[in-house]
Amino acid sequence: MTSTHAFWLAGRQATGESDFDVTSPWDGTTVGTVSLPTDAQVEEAVAAAYAVRDEFAATPAHVRAAALDHVSRRLVERTEEIARLISAENGKPVKWARGEVGRAVSVFRFAAEEARRFNGGEAQRLDTDAGGQGRLALTRRFPKGVVLGIAPFNFPLNLCAHKIAPAIAAGAPLILKPAPATPLSGLILGELLAETDLPAGSWSILPVPNDRMPALVQDERLPVISFTGSETVGYAIMDSVPRKHCTLELGGNGAAVVLGDWASDEDLDRAAARIATFSNYQGGQSCISVQRVIADAAVYDRLLPRIVAAVEAQVTGDPNDDATDVGPLVSEAAAERVETWVREAVDAGAKLLTGGKRDGASYAPTVLTELPADTTLAREEVFGPVLSVQRVTGEAEAFAAVNDSKYGLQAGVFTHDLQAAFRAHRALEVGGVVIGDVPSYRADQMPYGGAKQSGVGREGVRFAMDDYTYERVLVLTGLAL
Repeated sequence: MTSTHAFWLAGRQATGESDFDVTSPWDGTTVGTVSLPTDAQVEEAVAAAYAVRDEFAATPAHVRAAALDHVSRRLVERTEEIARLISAENGKPVKWARGEVGRAVSVFRFAAEEARRFNGGEAQRLDTDAGGQGRLALTRRFPKGVVLGIAPFNFPLNLCAHKIAPAIAAGAPLILKPAPATPLSGLILGELLAETDLPAGSWSILPVPNDRMPALVQDERLPVISFTGSETVGYAIMDSVPRKHCTLELGGNGAAVVLGDWASDEDLDRAAARIATFSNYQGGQSCISVQRVIADAAVYDRLLPRIVAAVEAQVTGDPNDDATDVGPLVSEAAAERVETWVREAVDAGAKLLTGGKRDGASYAPTVLTELPADTTLAREEVFGPVLSVQRVTGEAEAFAAVNDSKYGLQAGVFTHDLQAAFRAHRALEVGGVVIGDVPSYRADQMPYGGAKQSGVGREGVRFAMDDYTYERVLVLTGLAL
């Protein structure tokens, strides 16, 4: 399976003077060897994107839409191949990897649709005051400039798509940096983009090492930065370039609230199954995975054993096996960190109900109760297959427990009460509230992002396009309105 992969410089393949191996977190085998761009090649890519920015912004919508449609169709054709690649470099079970490819298909299709209708203009008559008689304002959106997209390892295809597709749809050139652990999926997108008629220089995919990123972040020719990753790195980027536009999609410690009216056996079985699946899918390496369950005392004693049983039923093992639910974490170091946090919590008084064992890069699906509030596991994003369950009394206490966090990405609320749903929407300090399900739901066209330390700005194709562009007003004078 080992092969050498070029990167994409201004729309063409290129190789540098050194390379690095991408290894499987499951068995340590080499998945591929990737060429590293030199500093001169990075400069060439940035210069090309900057030079083509006006041409690309003026590219007809049908050209950009056709390119996006092409990528969407080609992803469908290569679904199984790409899913296997995601699984190999990321450790994600192949059934989840297929789902990720399907989502990327939708992202590029949504972007093609938005490219066709974006920037149509909004007219505003100005003769509402005497001084504006005969005047009309026309507002349109134009790209702010070249976008620097920085993608994470946990969705190595779809989160690259969420940088590339909105930029192309908006007519903004893009420099994409895939995650060092998982660059191969992003480079596949380069293969598909190279089959289109987009202007040379309008996109590059550069597997630049993290220690060389500060120079790119500081480059004044890249006025927009779209980053998905850790809170620490994201805010360090924003603090280093306060005059740039930064969209940050950061971490969370997603809470699933189960209110007292979600009380039938069928309700509790469904909640337990959804919680177990989405605390462990992607190995828990999703910023909206379920990390906290906050259950009303009226249902807690019946819900808890169901959650434990559903977690223990998760199939762990080889990510290439279609039956596997939970594969390894992205690295052994990541699993060791999770192990340390769980051990700290247990030593502090948490009760371990299941799991708590590490085998290399794999960590067993884990459930704890009575988690002390001052532990790392209670306060930070675990990014692993670990779940805590907390008893509360009443809706107000449940919502307060959700908000007792520096994060605010998404929350799920299991309730049949429509009024409680609207109260949750008002009370919960998060970017999204999912009623009747876990917080792990994301539709790729919806606005997605967080409150508090979970980020700034919104992803979702049209909303990212808004972030990549700005309004420009044209005032027409001497009109007979």
